[in-house]
Amino acid sequence: MSGGLLDLDRVNTYRGAAHVLRALSLRVGEGETVCLVGRNGAGKTTTLDSAMGLLPVRSGKVRFRDQDITRHAPHQRAKLGIGYAPEDCGIFPDLTVGENLQIGRWLAEHKGAAAEDRSQAIFPEIEQLIDRRGLNLSGGQKKMLAIARAMALAPSVLLLDEPFEGLAPLVVTRFIEAARRIKALGVSLLIAESNVTNAARVADRLYAIDRGEILFEGDPRAAFDNAEVMRILRG
Repeated sequence: MSGGLLDLDRVNTYRGAAHVLRALSLRVGEGETVCLVGRNGAGKTTTLDSAMGLLPVRSGKVRFRDQDITRHAPHQRAKLGIGYAPEDCGIFPDLTVGENLQIGRWLAEHKGAAAEDRSQAIFPEIEQLIDRRGLNLSGGQKKMLAIARAMALAPSVLLLDEPFEGLAPLVVTRFIEAARRIKALGVSLLIAESNVTNAARVADRLYAIDRGEILFEGDPRAAFDNAEVMRILRG
């Protein structure tokens, strides 16, 4: 399998002795928003960690623009153009919002002011928090900062792990608007999401995952018509 912007081809990944991903394949195309939907423990985070190089792939291939990056370190993938906002946000609590953003800009230093402009355009409200320390941010503000910091890398594809988790419905809508704005900038997205309804609001294509295997791939509307997929996703 090849031809996408980001491809995972028959990937097997372990966490310790546990075989989590089982010959998993997925593709994210240019300018596309793809959601990976599954219950907690289904393998969503492991998929993103495998794509980012945070977990070693036991077998299979990870490709970016048809280049084999299976053995690339995470920072090498970031410099190629893969951004990542993890579920726990990964914010440095003792650094200010501005200092957290600067870390992303250092990695994208060759991309200059354009990277900064893009990160600020997604969440303009970040500017009001610029001097606040990470430990003093709310959960939603930390998620905003994690996404803005990843955008400061000027990525071609952005991996978001559970960006809507734990947010009030109005705030979820704000984050979905942000995802659409990111796509409008020409950035592809791979979003791990537990709630299939939220995923359907933003996804061009949807993958359903359970026990490390892909059960469904296609139009989000078709997933709702598949009784077996919906039974598994909703437990």
